[in-house]
Amino acid sequence: MSALTPDGSPDPLAGLHDALIAWLPTQRWFPAKGRQVAGVRTASHSVISRPGETPTVEHAVITVSFADGAAEERYQLVLGSQRQPPGDLEHAVIGRRPTDHGDDVVYDGLADGRISRLFLALITENATREPLRFVAEPDTEPVIVGPGRPLQGEQSNSSVIYGERAILKLFRRATTGLNPDLELHRALRREGSAEVAPLLGAVEGSMDGEPMTVAMLQEYAANSADGWSMALASVRDLLAEADLRADEVGGDFAGEAHRIGKTVGAVHRELAAALGTRPLDAEVATEIEAWMLERLDRAASAVEGVAEQRDAIAAVFHGVSDAGPTTIQRIHGDLHLGQELRTPTGWLVIDFEGEPSKSLADRVRPDSPLRDVAAMLRSFDYAAFHQLSEREQATDDPDPQLERRAQEWADRNRSAFCDGYAEVAGTDPRDTPELLRAYELDKAVYEVLYETRNRPGWVSIPLRSMRRLLTPAGRSER
Repeated sequence: MSALTPDGSPDPLAGLHDALIAWLPTQRWFPAKGRQVAGVRTASHSVISRPGETPTVEHAVITVSFADGAAEERYQLVLGSQRQPPGDLEHAVIGRRPTDHGDDVVYDGLADGRISRLFLALITENATREPLRFVAEPDTEPVIVGPGRPLQGEQSNSSVIYGERAILKLFRRATTGLNPDLELHRALRREGSAEVAPLLGAVEGSMDGEPMTVAMLQEYAANSADGWSMALASVRDLLAEADLRADEVGGDFAGEAHRIGKTVGAVHRELAAALGTRPLDAEVATEIEAWMLERLDRAASAVEGVAEQRDAIAAVFHGVSDAGPTTIQRIHGDLHLGQELRTPTGWLVIDFEGEPSKSLADRVRPDSPLRDVAAMLRSFDYAAFHQLSEREQATDDPDPQLERRAQEWADRNRSAFCDGYAEVAGTDPRDTPELLRAYELDKAVYEVLYETRNRPGWVSIPLRSMRRLLTPAGRSER
């Protein structure tokens, strides 16, 4: 019996399932590389190209199951197929699929400039290819450029760049509902935000009878550098100098940290204006505490260093209810230095999808802006101690002087960020130190669990910060 799709029609990817099982773990965006893929089945499928056009262009959602019995996950694919693709697409080949006229070669469509150019044209035309809708944002200039080129080095999604003009991001994880990245960019566009790259269009579809975001198109931030790379260069400069303070080193980052703080403060202010705020009342505070405690217990069961401090951390989380008058709103949800781009004219914030481990419902739930602030403070700690951690692993000989200098860099830039944030947001995050500490500890707990599973050599960074945050001297940024 031939395989069927959920609507009862023959599965056009049936002959490709084994090839997909082998191909998926080799993709940078596939998050389950350490787990054995047990099976693949097609959840939805549509043909985007017109009959007779070469290559055939398809959009598919596949359901992936795992040998460990964990929950199934769904992913989006853009596929190209033809009898013999050009040689420059060999690296993107997934496998061969039998047809009535012989085998076709099927490959990752985003690697094909003809397919990325088609997507751009369809968005410009506001075209429909059921069930997909290609939508240009109102009052935007059409992007008239050639084929796109894949952006290298991404993880959770895949993007193609059109010259220096635009970037199309395909959301690999398939979830029903409006993707927060698209939703918040639309909200910020309504506010005329200068803190995000302008939104140009989107591709939207449906899954299980619910709307689904396929992709989004933005202006491309040419000649930009991410905040993480710039911060690491600054820390390298400091650690290379034996007798200079952080403010005396040529690569001092504090000025940029201050500007980033102003940018994040502006984004929070604009999101509040676009989507509203509400009080952090007792009911919401209890929910936030419950999320934090649930994550804490998961980490404590897996990491001894967390288990030893579990009760002390929980006591900090219970203080969320005592925060005093404050508000909650839509926030970024997964902010760090890598989500900040330095352009010739200023900083931009990118990737508003939220924390990848959370469900869509949790990612769109309003929260305190201090969650984003705390995440940025954690990112400055990471930048300061990441290189020190690698050095310690290589020599197995901690250097107290270098540790003091790394902490000096972190303190200086954390303070500069908060100063900049307070200038624009109108509230200083350090005025509610216990609430800020709870959010920063919650982020550190998440980091410990993540590093234990993915980068054990880095776990000392959040563990060191966790200990600092639990001491009286580590509670204030002032």
